[in-house]
Amino acid sequence: MARKQLMIDTSWQAYANCLGVDPDLFFPERGASTREAKEVCRGCVVKDDCLEYALASGEKFGIWGGMSERERRRIRRQRAQERALRAAVIAGESA
Repeated sequence: MARKQLMIDTSWQAYANCLGVDPDLFFPERGASTREAKEVCRGCVVKDDCLEYALASGEKFGIWGGMSERERRRIRRQRAQERALRAAVIAGESA
């Protein structure tokens, strides 16, 4: 059985502020500062696209869209809670 491939548009990457920046900056060692990487992201026109890419593809490491792994986990949890709440409301409406 063939596995379903997730197709994600990455054309936004051509417009990213981080293009040409050392990728190691965005993957700091545990406990190291993320300030410089987040500064690169701050004014980036594709920051939201980058963040959504990381969330959709399950990126667990690095700074994406100006957010750390911990910040992205928080967003994923919040979105999961919102989906569960919507599902509960819909289920309640159909009962």
